[in-house]
Amino acid sequence: MRKIPATVVTGFLGAGKTTLIRNLLQNAEGRRIALVINEFGDLGVDGDILKGCGVETCREEDVVELTNGCICCTVADDFIPTMEKLLEHADRLDHIVIETSGLALPQPLVAAFNWPEVKARVTVDGVVTVIDAAAVAAGRFADDEAKVQAQREADESLDHDNPLEELFEDQIRAADLLVLSKADLVSDEELARVREEVTLVAGRKLALVTASQGKLPADVLLGLASGTEDHIHERRSHHEIEHEGGVAHDHDDFESLVVETGPLASPDRFVDGLKGLIAAHDILRLKGFAAVEGKAARLLVQAVGGRVEAYYDRPFAPGEARATRLVVIGLHDAIEENEGAIRAAIAALASTEAQAAAE
Repeated sequence: MRKIPATVVTGFLGAGKTTLIRNLLQNAEGRRIALVINEFGDLGVDGDILKGCGVETCREEDVVELTNGCICCTVADDFIPTMEKLLEHADRLDHIVIETSGLALPQPLVAAFNWPEVKARVTVDGVVTVIDAAAVAAGRFADDEAKVQAQREADESLDHDNPLEELFEDQIRAADLLVLSKADLVSDEELARVREEVTLVAGRKLALVTASQGKLPADVLLGLASGTEDHIHERRSHHEIEHEGGVAHDHDDFESLVVETGPLASPDRFVDGLKGLIAAHDILRLKGFAAVEGKAARLLVQAVGGRVEAYYDRPFAPGEARATRLVVIGLHDAIEENEGAIRAAIAALASTEAQAAAE
């Protein structure tokens, strides 16, 4: 029986995974591709974007969304049943693409392909790790060593770790192919430094390509034939190394919330205001859809760190609620302690009164 190849696309929050996959679907050259989209948080933004890709060979019924969790933590409950469902129609599939949550460890997910229910019929063609070159160049995943040393000198008992840096490293270690995305946002010198940094983290020779706006030929991403499920035990994550006894992986370091409000009076002012909000509360990722007064189309809002972009992606469907819904993701303590302030600030930015006062 022919095994269906599956590609796991991983990478940190906002790295450009969805953009890469959308471009892949639009240039799939006739391949029939099923998608499994996993998100951290209750609002399924990425799946909604990809369902509207308009590609005949990727039908909406072949897109499975898993929200409010992380697929690496729910293999038995979510991943295995999802794969079994897709395999009911294996005769019409050429490839499966799985987009993990930006907070997911690829290792346990890839290992799940060794489950008997899956291994006989599917193989991991490759793990593609998408890396935000601009974020790495800005030092987003690295510690300020001087600051850390000062903290240690002030308190010798301090057990310092960096969940962002560890997750970044784990996603690289699991890869068969590294994609440096957003290459157009950095200089040649910065890109060269990023290449050196990720190569050092990988600890082994890996294929590495650069991409702008997620544009890469399908043949670069698919057809790696890596059989990664047979090798993933050699690419252990920080968590696996630190917890040899099998302690379950969790995401206690991170938290998300969904904020819903009414139509925006001024999208430009709303976007500008979000930049200040993100900086004030150290928000890692913000994304969602907004309604704008007087506009028939919905506004897609995406933010990674201080970079915020917004554009109209499609008209509202008949009966679709004209509301603004955003998912906000950050470190657990920052979100938990400031949830009320974050919700109030977003509501204020959207309100007609606040917009008018700013004029």
